[in-house]
Amino acid sequence: MTRRRLAQVWRHIPFTLTVVSVMLVVGVATGSLWNALEGRPLFADVAYGLPSFQDGLWWTPVTGAFFAIAPWQYVPVALGFLVLAGLTELAMGTRRAAIAVVVTQLAGVLGAAALLAVLTATLDWAWAEKTAAVIDVGFSAGAMGGLAAATAAFRAPWRGRVRFALVMYAVLAFLYIGVLWDLEHLIAVAVGLPLGPYLMGRRPRLGVPSLSRREWRLTAAVTFGLSAVIRLLLWFVPGEGPLGAVTGDSTVTSMLLGAGISAALAFGLWRGRKLAWLLGLVVSVLSLLGLLLVGLYVAAAVPESEVTAIPIPELVVDVALWAAQFGVLVFGSHAFQVSRRARGAAASRNSSAEQEARARALLARHGGSSLAWMTTWPGNRWHVGTDDAGEDRGFAAYQVHRGMAIGLCDPVGPDVAARGAVLEGLLEEQGALGRTVCLFSVTQEVADWGLARGWQAVVVADEALIDLPSLEFKGKSWQDVRTALNRAGRDGITARIGPLAEMPRGLVSQVRSISEQWVGDKGLPEMGFTLGGVDEALDPEVTCVLAVDADGTVLGVTSWLPVYGPDGAIEGRTLDVIRRLPDGFKSTAEFLIASACLHFKEAGCQYVSLSGAPLAQHGDPESAQPLDRLLGWLGETMEPLYGFRSLEAFKAKFAPRHRPLYLVFADESQLPRIGLAMTKAYLPDASMAQLAAAGLSTARAESP
Repeated sequence: MTRRRLAQVWRHIPFTLTVVSVMLVVGVATGSLWNALEGRPLFADVAYGLPSFQDGLWWTPVTGAFFAIAPWQYVPVALGFLVLAGLTELAMGTRRAAIAVVVTQLAGVLGAAALLAVLTATLDWAWAEKTAAVIDVGFSAGAMGGLAAATAAFRAPWRGRVRFALVMYAVLAFLYIGVLWDLEHLIAVAVGLPLGPYLMGRRPRLGVPSLSRREWRLTAAVTFGLSAVIRLLLWFVPGEGPLGAVTGDSTVTSMLLGAGISAALAFGLWRGRKLAWLLGLVVSVLSLLGLLLVGLYVAAAVPESEVTAIPIPELVVDVALWAAQFGVLVFGSHAFQVSRRARGAAASRNSSAEQEARARALLARHGGSSLAWMTTWPGNRWHVGTDDAGEDRGFAAYQVHRGMAIGLCDPVGPDVAARGAVLEGLLEEQGALGRTVCLFSVTQEVADWGLARGWQAVVVADEALIDLPSLEFKGKSWQDVRTALNRAGRDGITARIGPLAEMPRGLVSQVRSISEQWVGDKGLPEMGFTLGGVDEALDPEVTCVLAVDADGTVLGVTSWLPVYGPDGAIEGRTLDVIRRLPDGFKSTAEFLIASACLHFKEAGCQYVSLSGAPLAQHGDPESAQPLDRLLGWLGETMEPLYGFRSLEAFKAKFAPRHRPLYLVFADESQLPRIGLAMTKAYLPDASMAQLAAAGLSTARAESP
């Protein structure tokens, strides 16, 4: 059994195991495994570095890779290479991994020597002079550079996490410690990051990464957490980097205060607190301004003879850290919104939260359309209408983008008249604020209300509805669904159904991972408005269906929003999140939806809605109105990234009946603003560059 396992490992990482084996064989042959290499004549003959190249020892980049300076270092050197290069080989394959590791090792070794040669020849820099005299051994630069290249083959969110960790380690180690191998590691990682995409057959993509809200929070927390850790480490172990000696804070009090503030902000940012984001932004800006003033003072008022007494290294490194923290907070600002739970706790003090609570109560009392639960999501605003006695009668949810108030689905109220009155109140309220109004994803009732006012109504989606009382998966048309259920049973895949918030933490973590992987692989950020995510799925009133195999691995997830009827009971469910592992069970989506239908049928629901895929219009393009064509173009652009039209075609397997959903607006003069507002509503965090890149990728995909 052991021999078989070793054979399996060898088949997966032959390059990595060969290199480690050669290290050990060379260590035994030269006695380096028990006698330190440093101080022996052999060290100068095999080690690489600027002195070796100046002496004509051109072979040292090869020989030096298979040694360690001291016997104890063979453990971290060999084990580190086994882990890092092994991951690289598993991710990229043997040929690509070998190229990545060897190229980045040579880039680190030769690049460091070349850079030091230039620096010592042109500058009077003590650090360069000292480092240029050092020689080194080991394969660590190739291991780190290879892993940096391999991130191109990693799935999100691990791709971004590993890149962030490698870059932060390489940069901070170089700035704070700055020995020869730190410079080699920095160069190897810098070369490996763009090399990886080329080895995987694509060009590197520059720009701010597409991260989920949770990943932005984690990134921000890590940057502030690192600041706290660095302050503690420098107090106990001062460093000496390329900028000079780096010491700790001047007093224990200032050190603990600075570390404590950074740690507290890190915790708040990890929890997504808007206050922590605001305080972090203020602290970052004030710190950068303070450091800038110190720098200007040193440059203008401090004599050159006294500059050595100024902690220049701390200033430069602190500027880099605070700038990084500021950048993360700015680019990830959308991730730090006030949570629903926080709003609920502060309802008595927050009028917006109070309106949300009133809206939820009205929805539970009067019921609403199949999309009505989306009106409870964060990011919405609420207009609550009252009767003559001051009692709440109904509400309409909306969002404001580009000066346009976009009403989300039908208003909620006890009858048609009350719902019409709510809409009239919304128009009056927004008109007083100088905003125009359009109504999105509304039913025929609201379309008729708009047409009666002389407004326009355009079909933007067809909602797919499945009637449950008569549902039976019988007949040829249901063959795919029956096959999915039967195959799942044979493979030991079961449906785990219930509120996601009440499921074990391990399952919730897997659901988040699937969602973040889905987000990270897109060229655009998460969409919003009528499309929820894991945060919305964690609402206790939302039911989730998970496909879980016999090993406890989550293969896919769907979330189902409650649909309240006029009597306050749940009469249906609406599909929101539907995501699966790319390499998982092929028929996961069919299995999840079929399992949900059977469960909700037993629970007494009358129907389920598969929702209406946004930007997936039907009809004749030639006869379409301008807004139809605009939304059609946007749908075509987003299709390769989000698959709305593919999802619409998939729903046909469940033989649903369809109900049109409309966009209702006053007149054609509003179309340009509506187009901009709708784009911003669905992609609130996408930049123009990202939208342009999405359009180019679509054009390339459609070109012959």
